[in-house]
Amino acid sequence: MGRTYENRKASMAKTAGMKTKIYSKYGKEIYVCAKNGGHDPSANLSLRRLIDKAKKDQVPGHVIDKAIDKAKGGGGEDYSLARFEGFGPGSCMVIVDCLTDNNNRTFGEVRTCFNKAKAKLGTQGTVAHMFDHRAIFSFKHDDEETVLEALMEKDVDVADIENDDGIITVIAPNTEFNNTRTALSEAFPEIDFEIEEITFVPQTHVELSSDDAEQMEKFIELLNDCDDVQEVYHNAQMPG
Repeated sequence: MGRTYENRKASMAKTAGMKTKIYSKYGKEIYVCAKNGGHDPSANLSLRRLIDKAKKDQVPGHVIDKAIDKAKGGGGEDYSLARFEGFGPGSCMVIVDCLTDNNNRTFGEVRTCFNKAKAKLGTQGTVAHMFDHRAIFSFKHDDEETVLEALMEKDVDVADIENDDGIITVIAPNTEFNNTRTALSEAFPEIDFEIEEITFVPQTHVELSSDDAEQMEKFIELLNDCDDVQEVYHNAQMPG
């Protein structure tokens, strides 16, 4: 995975829309996380991880604080996860994760995106079985054996580890996120994670033609323009 994964993330980030969309996305996620798990980051590890990720994406502190203050109030919207699956251009597989307070509205918006992109919206479980739910960590280091030993000492279940030009990528089951992060941080106190997230990793990839790749980019843009869409996962491999 390594740089290939990093490059795909960078490519997807270009279609993520304006900063306001990113701020809105994080604000909603932080609000839900704080409301469900508690507003103290020291006690809510998921919240702490999310705040750290938001700061790396240059989300202003006032956006983070506002979301947490809203959760402290106890009122506000009641969001739930909505996941949609289907096939995009070139028969690539797509998973769309949303946070919504109105499932009917969100379903309608996502379906419209699929229709406009000439994609096919499926039912739950259509493609998810072809993705692995993984914790991903990437950071600068030049010895994967040392990293692997540090993880094994803490009994962390590692799915894969790679060294690509001095960038180590550790892949673990999604349930091992906190254990993996803690083990790496303790073993390497100066570690600076370039990527630290839970994501869906495709088991196979579909290489798109130039026309399908162009259509795919438009499809992702349509989805990212939907306020309720939080993440888009796919197994499309762009040409070039």
